[in-house]
Amino acid sequence: MDKKAVLFSEMTPDQAWEAEFNAWYDEEHIPIRMKAPGFTGAQRYRRVDGPDYLAIYDMTTAGALATPEYQTIKGQPSERTSRMLRDVQGFTRYIGEEIDCVARPDAVAGELAPYVYAVFFNVPDARAPEFEDWYAQDHIPTLLKCKDWLMVRRFRIRDGSPEQWSHLALHYLASTSALDSPERAEARASAWRDRLATESWFKGKYAVFARHGDRFAGSQ
Repeated sequence: MDKKAVLFSEMTPDQAWEAEFNAWYDEEHIPIRMKAPGFTGAQRYRRVDGPDYLAIYDMTTAGALATPEYQTIKGQPSERTSRMLRDVQGFTRYIGEEIDCVARPDAVAGELAPYVYAVFFNVPDARAPEFEDWYAQDHIPTLLKCKDWLMVRRFRIRDGSPEQWSHLALHYLASTSALDSPERAEARASAWRDRLATESWFKGKYAVFARHGDRFAGSQ
């Protein structure tokens, strides 16, 4: 069965032309992609502790990146797009296929949450089944007991740079106070997590982003 997918992309503009960067992103870069087959939505964010901007593109499948329409968009950029992509720093690009999406029963439109907490792991193939079971059966249920922990989406990374990661979890939060909640402390103190944390690969990369602007809808 085809799997939903995301494109996770970060860029950092120079402060001197940050306003121009944001105008380009909102007026050109995302809108033209929303017209391509398979793109269903997009949301921009800004890192809470740094200058990085993030865009999360939702797609029907990762195959949306292989359509002739998208290849034309990517291969024939405007002069403005070429200049922006040449001058930005901190560029990341990861393509993830969805494992699952779990939300609190009372959460409404979790993808519109004001914050997203992104967690990357590089899990050895042999350990992936237990890692994914721990996340689904132990970690997520405990986190979602927190009223401000609205939704968790998990992905397997199929391609990306500059770092090598195998798994991405996007945690949608009503408030950053969720990160200091008793429920998160409980989740991080579980016996199952403690066992996994003794293994050398169990070192994640974490970042919190605040929603920037309105959500874009695709033409699908």
